[in-house]
Amino acid sequence: MFTATLIAAPGTLDPALVENLRNAWGGGDAQWLCPDEAAEFALTRMPENRWQVWDDLQKLRVDLVVQPQAGRRKTMLLADMDSTMIEQECIDELAEEAGVGDHVRAITARAMNGEIDFEGALIERVGLLKGLSESIIAKVLAERITFMPGGRALVATMRANGGHAALVSGGFTAFTARVAGALGFDEHRANTLLADNGQLTGDVARPILGRQAKVEALEQIAARLGLSEADVIAVGDGANDLGMLGRAGTGVALHAKPSVAAECDVRINHGDLTALLYLQGYARTEFVTD
Repeated sequence: MFTATLIAAPGTLDPALVENLRNAWGGGDAQWLCPDEAAEFALTRMPENRWQVWDDLQKLRVDLVVQPQAGRRKTMLLADMDSTMIEQECIDELAEEAGVGDHVRAITARAMNGEIDFEGALIERVGLLKGLSESIIAKVLAERITFMPGGRALVATMRANGGHAALVSGGFTAFTARVAGALGFDEHRANTLLADNGQLTGDVARPILGRQAKVEALEQIAARLGLSEADVIAVGDGANDLGMLGRAGTGVALHAKPSVAAECDVRINHGDLTALLYLQGYARTEFVTD
């Protein structure tokens, strides 16, 4: 058995669209997880025209995910930070303060698209921050960093239902510590920016946490908790996330770079982070909110 889930921005999911697709695919009765925002129905088989329909729905700003029904509710969340749990890339924001924002953003975009090696790109970008006051980190956190909508509800709801939440970033611990604390994550892993006498040295501690380290985090944390990789829902947007997205039971490409989304079966382009709850069958009335 499979479940088809349709998700759109609040108030924009047309019930007629849901009913028409359900009829076309011979699905079970539609269940509304949130009126005019998210609905699902059961299917006995994977539709052959799934991606054609997905393309059509994207033009209407509606996300469609078809996945096996069994085991879709997960007990571990593994999340990227930059452009996933927060709306920015931390290194780009630091670079703006250093006066090299445009240059660093261009490198970041290429790295996240998988066009260049992540570790080499990180070393190059961090090098451009040499001499920047370490106090700039607090300034960037206070003035430039905003949370992706739905993040608190995602983490709180999964934890309230026995889940474990881990934030794993190719960014920096100075940021993951603050973001993890604010959003309620159980733990976090990231790279460490090196500083001396209150100034960034232009280097990062080794080993560098990149694509493979995110996979290792999935393996290690799941093993420690006595979970299988199938129990994990992972979310990210960049090429360095593809390893963990491919290994997790459900790997979600959230507002991802096109080259990244193309390698993932679960793609969310129009919903926010609460889409990960809808994908697991949670109704809006079950969300844990502040």
